[in-house]
Amino acid sequence: MRVIFYLICIVTANVVTASLAPFHFGIFIVPMGTFFIGATFILRDLVQNKYGRKKTYGLIALALLLSAIVSASLGDTLLIVAASALSFLLSETADTEIYSRLKLPMAWRVFYSGIVGGILDSAVFVIIGLSPLGANILPWEAVPAAIIGQIIVKTVLQLIGASILSQLPAVRMREMA
Repeated sequence: MRVIFYLICIVTANVVTASLAPFHFGIFIVPMGTFFIGATFILRDLVQNKYGRKKTYGLIALALLLSAIVSASLGDTLLIVAASALSFLLSETADTEIYSRLKLPMAWRVFYSGIVGGILDSAVFVIIGLSPLGANILPWEAVPAAIIGQIIVKTVLQLIGASILSQLPAVRMREMA
């Protein structure tokens, strides 16, 4: 079930980003799919917790392929698809490796690995995909606000996810064993 939620969340992020206008709060610009991408880091950690790092990398590859197919079918340019794939690969790999190596309770591993993954995902996608360096959708002046806005949303989601996980009795019991 975790795997299905993970994959559905990734596809939903693509569809929502293509379908809905970005969310603006103050100077920050956040594609609506960001709310789902933030959740994918938590779901990926749960998948890894159950199936291990090796199988998780197989699922990341499947998710990457699925995401690219959905993105292209929704009309994204090859540059946007490539930027999305690169940011996904870097952020999911960083999240996986950090989560694996931290010797902390699960909730803290989810929080810290998700923050790093979220920062990488936001910076790489906005700079390579949306800035004048990429598809030229955002002017350079808007790039920092786009990156920071996404990082804020993803960090809040990591905090919520970690808080929920820290309250689950099954998670706390596994950590004591």
